[in-house]
Amino acid sequence: MPQVMSFGILVADLLAFPVDKYPERGKLVLADEMHMSTGGGALNTALALKKLGFNSAVTGRVGRDGPGDYIVEALTTAGVDVQGIKRDKEAATSSCMVFAHRDGERSFIYSHGANARLMAKDVDFDVLEECEVFHVGYALVLPKVDGQAAAELLQQVKKRGCVTVVDTAWDHGGRWMESMAPYLPYTDIFLPSLNEAETLSKRADPREIAKYFLGYGVKTVGIKLGSRGSYVTDGKEEFLVPPFSAASVDGTGAGDSYVAGFIAATLKGWPLDKVATFANAVGALATTELGATAGVRDMGATLKFMETAGMSVIK
Repeated sequence: MPQVMSFGILVADLLAFPVDKYPERGKLVLADEMHMSTGGGALNTALALKKLGFNSAVTGRVGRDGPGDYIVEALTTAGVDVQGIKRDKEAATSSCMVFAHRDGERSFIYSHGANARLMAKDVDFDVLEECEVFHVGYALVLPKVDGQAAAELLQQVKKRGCVTVVDTAWDHGGRWMESMAPYLPYTDIFLPSLNEAETLSKRADPREIAKYFLGYGVKTVGIKLGSRGSYVTDGKEEFLVPPFSAASVDGTGAGDSYVAGFIAATLKGWPLDKVATFANAVGALATTELGATAGVRDMGATLKFMETAGMSVIK
């Protein structure tokens, strides 16, 4: 049975690498590689967790189309529970064009598709009864799981004893805290990127940002700082955790892999500083291959990577 249910965004990515410049209107530029990959916060995190040795399930929506088949097949092949994926006959599978630059940064063109129709009632609470963690990926881009609907969903999840973990994406709709505030009193672990956290809180310093979210009732805040690592606090302890050096090729999915590492280490019962250190390692390794989770290693290889980098191995 799954230990973690990931609820949210499922995407079929078309990734081009390297993108040195964009074509002028009516013109063409070349990329060395272009291939299909799976993506989206719920999907990436579930796949990364499975690679790390944890049973995961996905709840989301895809269309009755080729990209939807591709997503379901990829998850099934990896051993992720796909019972919670609805095949929507009225919407296409969400797709994203990913432009991967040589420095690891990415740019995107995204079609919302079936993700826009995901609802709280899509959660199978019978499956959830067996889970230890309920992960939302991503809040802010789930229009039907917003406001009071989000609060009620997380309330029901917490009644079943699950740890709630919420990740965010850039809010193209511009509602920000109007959408996010209802989630926070029922969020045990909140893991935004720095850009998203700054925009939500209207603060710049990670410590002040975290205090802001803790004030809403969040138990633990982890802020992804990119090349600076991450900042984590539970209001009692705080840690600025340095990044790992890795041969970065593609940053797609690094944040989702960080979330998977954070969840995995939390399930292991490790202390907060070690949780964040492990999450940094998983995120760093994710950047070493093209695609959102291709670079994620199993638990043993990740710990070996940490040891090689001079970090103490976590038993």
